[in-house]
Amino acid sequence: MSKKLIFYIAFFAALVIIFFVVISKLIPGFATSRMPPIGYVQPFRFITQDGEQFTDKDVAGKVFVAEYFFTTCKGICPRLNTNMRLIYDRFKNEKDFLILSHTCNPETDSASRLKEYADSMKVSTDRWIFLTGRKDSLYYQARLSYHIDDPKNNLRSIDEDFLHTQFFALVDKKGEVKKIYDGLKQSEVEEMISDIEKLLKK
Repeated sequence: MSKKLIFYIAFFAALVIIFFVVISKLIPGFATSRMPPIGYVQPFRFITQDGEQFTDKDVAGKVFVAEYFFTTCKGICPRLNTNMRLIYDRFKNEKDFLILSHTCNPETDSASRLKEYADSMKVSTDRWIFLTGRKDSLYYQARLSYHIDDPKNNLRSIDEDFLHTQFFALVDKKGEVKKIYDGLKQSEVEEMISDIEKLLKK
């Protein structure tokens, strides 16, 4: 290969690199690979631990984590919320961040029961919100909005149905469900913390 040809190859390679760097700076996100979202937050209307209405409009422009639990659970729920507490402690001062803990047992978990639970956790319900509502609406949100439970699990009537999932859903400021994490695995909780930090900067 002649020196002249080597020069031209190196010259054009340098041009391509310079072009890529310039475009990356001019167009935010150009250099970032973008995976399609897992899903989108559907319209919802639930009741908070304070007995107030809470809708999809209240999470607009927020990064948030969604989970499902119930206050009388003696199995995985305490472990899930111990790990969720790590998320809360890390981001409790971030005004654009929320945690939404939905009950999967609304027959028992009234607003007042959720208030007692939140008080026992000693968390700010401005940042960590506990939600109850109609069972079918809560389960629809888990399965078809957050995708943290398989819709095929609802094979019986809603009265007989019971949802119990260990997964957390991370949602960005545009209402896109970005990723699902196993709330029982420390490594995935740490990964979620890192991903939340990135989303809050966008």
